[in-house]
Amino acid sequence: MPSAPAPSSCKARPSAKPGTVSKISISVVYAEPTEQRLLELQVPPGTTISQAIEQSGLPQAFPKVDFAKAPKGIFGQPRQNTDLVKNGDRVEVYRPLLLDPKESRRQRAAR
Repeated sequence: MPSAPAPSSCKARPSAKPGTVSKISISVVYAEPTEQRLLELQVPPGTTISQAIEQSGLPQAFPKVDFAKAPKGIFGQPRQNTDLVKNGDRVEVYRPLLLDPKESRRQRAAR
């Protein structure tokens, strides 16, 4: 017995232009010693790293952090504010080091 056609509300709707993507999925992460944020966002293609950070709301959540000057990366690879994000990227905002790793080792070795 053939099935009835799906109601029109259940049928897939074609996008405005074949082959175009209206939004891409990215993550934006930032961590402080007492608090971490991992935010999933939908952004339009052509979004820069700085725009993604602004859209994430991190600057409002951490007003003492200068996100414009903070080092950033995608999956651990350093990037610039003007670099574009791609679908699936994880934008990471890094905090400055409190102590140089070499100095930290020297201090531990001296104890």
